[in-house]
Amino acid sequence: MICSKCCEPAIVSQRYSGKHLCQSHFVEDFESRVKETMRKNDLVKDGERLAVAVSGGKDSTALLLCLHKILDGRDVELVAITVDEGIAGYRDDTITSARAITSCLGIEQELVSFRDEYGYDLDEMVQGKEVAPCTFCGVFRKKAINLMAKRMGATKVATGHNLDDEVQSIVMNYLKGDIERLMRFRPRKVQPGLVPRIKPLREIPEKETALYCMVNGVFAESRECPYASLSLRADVRDMMNDLERLFPGTKQSTLQGFERIAKTDPGKWTKIDLASCGICGEPCVKEICKACELCKRLKI
Repeated sequence: MICSKCCEPAIVSQRYSGKHLCQSHFVEDFESRVKETMRKNDLVKDGERLAVAVSGGKDSTALLLCLHKILDGRDVELVAITVDEGIAGYRDDTITSARAITSCLGIEQELVSFRDEYGYDLDEMVQGKEVAPCTFCGVFRKKAINLMAKRMGATKVATGHNLDDEVQSIVMNYLKGDIERLMRFRPRKVQPGLVPRIKPLREIPEKETALYCMVNGVFAESRECPYASLSLRADVRDMMNDLERLFPGTKQSTLQGFERIAKTDPGKWTKIDLASCGICGEPCVKEICKACELCKRLKI
């Protein structure tokens, strides 16, 4: 298989685009698409201090490396936030990888743990509880990142959510009929106390983030989270992968379809003013934020 842009052997075949790309043209294509996502959505401005959520997995590693390359020469400072949820036999390895990539690139990194912030590791939180582990993890991780981003003086937080992640979230909310949560994927106005989040990789397939790490020599083997199979997301992931295999381009069209639907909404769901949590003071929709609500359950 020959590259569509030169005579070199191709390392990837993009069935959704019809292109075959060699190593150099794949890297060029990857970075140009990330640049375009950032440009058309005006994600980063000069003078910003951008915190990158770096778990040490393939997506966040690809994000940090790509941003380091494409923002070189611009007046943007990159820092990294790593969250230790406290998952035995899983998170220790990825934290080591996160430290390695931030050290290699000379980027300041701060580590925040569930135990320090909430008093428990995730493994302890889920023992004997009916709430799905991913519910605890997602809520507490978001809050921990926001708190650390404010401590570090970050103006925005970049996360490694890729195309697969975005599509899975969209389909999950379709299935649940949760329109309000679905529309939160659209850009929202700046809320006091909430550091804005951006997703530069949201149009990049998951397999390509792994390949980008491999060709740049920063790919680290990691196991799947032991709690991943217990979530609805795992079933939706498998379903979407099957559809993509049968009908290439399904994931792109799902994201594009959502974008068209979202444009019909004049901003009703994205202009809601957030309140302050009555316990911790963090921004939230109700009187008490979800994290504090879950903390109360842990103490019962």
